[in-house]
Amino acid sequence: MGMLSKFTRLKRNKKFEYSPRYYDDKGKGNPFKIEPKFDQFRSTLNSPRGIKGKFGNAMADMRREGDRNLKIRMLVIVGILVLIVLFILDFDLSIFFPK
Repeated sequence: MGMLSKFTRLKRNKKFEYSPRYYDDKGKGNPFKIEPKFDQFRSTLNSPRGIKGKFGNAMADMRREGDRNLKIRMLVIVGILVLIVLFILDFDLSIFFPK
């Protein structure tokens, strides 16, 4: 049995210590859980269902103050795009001005 034991003996599993490359061992959550960065700022995440809940969320979003500079910038961009489209369509703007 001594001679054949080299060939018939089962090999043991090799043990190794594995730690993920970006593992945070300071206790900041599960490293394998994928969570988007901005979930905490989304108002539509885990919102109440039903018409009443949706209406309540819509009203809360309307009441929330936005960035004023963003609103002005959006109006300027939309105005420029409208003028470009009117120019491409060859719209006559002189109908709006008195003679």
